[in-house]
Amino acid sequence: MDYLKQHRRVTYTNLLTSGRLNAYLADVDRQAQERLERLIEDMKQAQGITEQLKAENALEWTGRVNNIRACARKVVNEEIIYT
Repeated sequence: MDYLKQHRRVTYTNLLTSGRLNAYLADVDRQAQERLERLIEDMKQAQGITEQLKAENALEWTGRVNNIRACARKVVNEEIIYT
């Protein structure tokens, strides 16, 4: 919301005064979460990160999944949050 308030003042004001701000923010949050989950699963599949790897080498699996999550968050921020 801070980004919207600081960088998109007209949109923020219009949403706030029309009573649609909370619905808008909830929708953006839902879209971002769905996109994040899809990206993480797609990236895991593309990189061959499986449950077998998790069972055999949990430390490597954790590191690789954390890296994927960070990359996916960056994509979601650029595609949905800060647009």
